[in-house]
Amino acid sequence: MSLTTNDFSTFPDCTFLIDKSQGWTSFDAVNKIRRISRIKKVGHAGTLDPAATGLLIICSGKRTKLIDGYQAQEKVYSGTITLGFTTASYDSETEKVFVSDPSELTLNQIEDIIKKQFTGEIQQIPPMYSALKVDGKKLYELARKGKEVKREPRTVTISEFKVTRFEKGELDFLITCTKGTYIRSLANDLGQSLETGGYLSALRREKIGEYSVADSWTITQFEDHCRAYLAEIASQVDQD
Repeated sequence: MSLTTNDFSTFPDCTFLIDKSQGWTSFDAVNKIRRISRIKKVGHAGTLDPAATGLLIICSGKRTKLIDGYQAQEKVYSGTITLGFTTASYDSETEKVFVSDPSELTLNQIEDIIKKQFTGEIQQIPPMYSALKVDGKKLYELARKGKEVKREPRTVTISEFKVTRFEKGELDFLITCTKGTYIRSLANDLGQSLETGGYLSALRREKIGEYSVADSWTITQFEDHCRAYLAEIASQVDQD
């Protein structure tokens, strides 16, 4: 599915690579692009949590039909897992609870657990703090009311889980995985296996299939390019 990206020559049927900022929801980015471009039909190919940054593939016009294909592709994430604590949301959005001092852990111990339990095809239970629905209700809405319901495990594939730094209880990683993988759940489950607890303290999506965040635009850059394109089109119409 190799198509031109960040290219207005096919406007309004476009594929944009956007580097989402921290604090934005994926729908914030979609709505911003819809307003700036004045294209009614806009969607994204895979949600990023508000606290996460990195690659969003946003499609407009007829290219929204390609969203399912983009979503099905492998994803690459970088980030940080903080050991020694757990949180209800498996990330830094809820209160930390101390579990155990991770200072005695070695990199070899962590890599051994990752190789045995978190590489290849695994079963993963989605977090309560997620947009999945059970009996028509979003899990995060139930979680915020202090309720927990049974979630069925999902099969996902982790083709790479590489530790790039480990010091002072913080573990930086690079993970390549299939659609539907919750990196927050990996952080929590790894913490459980290490008996120290763990939560996701930073996350960035680096790639979706062949598409890289290195080739993306920020929302501000998109706005500059889009406004310039629309001004050029308006100028051509005036000249005609």
